[in-house]
Amino acid sequence: MEQVELGGLAVSAEGLGCMGMSSVYGAADWDESVAVVRRALDLGVTLIDTADAYGLGHNEVLVGRALAGRRDEAQIATKTGMDFTTGRGRLVVRNDPERIKAAADASLLRLGTDRIDLYYLHRVDPEVPLEESVGALAELVAEGKVRAIGLSEVTGEQLRAAYAVHPIAAVQSEYSLWTRDPETTVADAARELGVGLVAYSPLGRGFLTGTVEAGALAAGDARRRLARFAEDAAAANRSIAQAAARIAEARGATAGQVALAWVAAQAPRLGVPVVPIPGTKRLRWVEENAAALGVRLTDEDLAVLDGLAGQVVGARY
Repeated sequence: MEQVELGGLAVSAEGLGCMGMSSVYGAADWDESVAVVRRALDLGVTLIDTADAYGLGHNEVLVGRALAGRRDEAQIATKTGMDFTTGRGRLVVRNDPERIKAAADASLLRLGTDRIDLYYLHRVDPEVPLEESVGALAELVAEGKVRAIGLSEVTGEQLRAAYAVHPIAAVQSEYSLWTRDPETTVADAARELGVGLVAYSPLGRGFLTGTVEAGALAAGDARRRLARFAEDAAAANRSIAQAAARIAEARGATAGQVALAWVAAQAPRLGVPVVPIPGTKRLRWVEENAAALGVRLTDEDLAVLDGLAGQVVGARY
């Protein structure tokens, strides 16, 4: 698979999001999840994305086990800052320097490695100056524990403030056919600074594949609480997946592959490297996703796909 540069870090042009292997989308099988990570490596997908919040550390342990014996084939991206340990599912964002450093050591232990290739602030802590949080990350780089720094879900102003402390390799944001927020919130700053965009949920949390029936989601599936998956909204949004499916049929591809190909194709327009990281816990989907970057979309295809975001019913959260 083609390589992309994120702040001097060479990664695969498509990554693998591992969150669903441990949380959010219902039950997952450990053995198959491990097999998915290893199959991704076989297919040339080397950017493996996790976080200490996914499954309260479970996901990092899983990724570490999956990469045992193959660590040098992968670039591990993990995150810190989201604290779900306060009980009752309550999220607290904590990015004080002491916690960041302790969290990095804990992540290294769970992952079974001596370095994190790309370490993100999962969210910005409003109670801690961003410059202090990035300063702590910079110290981890100086210590050799982290190779490159990233931020998740930030504005252009926040990116510039962070970059003034230490170079930022990538911003991770939700970005897809039906979520275009980064184009107006952070893309200009990323282009000016040479920062890449890592696109999470590039398949619209599975909806854009046309294979997800919103009304049939399992009780433990967090998508049941999202506005776009509510009954009326999902029915209206189905036309977006159908539009991708029509193009897919003409290209000998699937709707999901078209959705991923569209995300990757935005790099020249945005002027930044764009790396989609579709998540899956199934072998069949990791193989399909890895083939998506081979789909070539015409200018006519792109014009149709570009207009779909304006049809979305329901807020992102």
